[in-house]
Amino acid sequence: MRFLSIYKTRETGVPPTPEHMAAMEKLIGEMMATGVLVGTEGCLPSAKGARVRVAEGAFTVTDGPFVETKEVVGGFALLEAKSKEEAIEATKTFLKLVGEGECEIRQLYEAPVTAAAR
Repeated sequence: MRFLSIYKTRETGVPPTPEHMAAMEKLIGEMMATGVLVGTEGCLPSAKGARVRVAEGAFTVTDGPFVETKEVVGGFALLEAKSKEEAIEATKTFLKLVGEGECEIRQLYEAPVTAAAR
């Protein structure tokens, strides 16, 4: 089963220290080696982003930073796990390293393989 772990945190504008980045790279390497972590990326500050909304067919684009929110998406991880509980344990390992924030874990829909797709 695949799960998406979405990391949410307060935006501080302070980049991680070299030591924190080294610890993160080590954890990523270990989790990829076990096959639990399929891919991961961190997000740049929300000042470099935008929100796009549609309501009644009209689009609204709001450039960052998103000061009205308490938390922003700081990054994500794509996990391969045997169960939701295993995905939760992998996420706890990540959160122990970052120290602050929360992750929303969502199981991903996996379409059945059809004969035409084989």
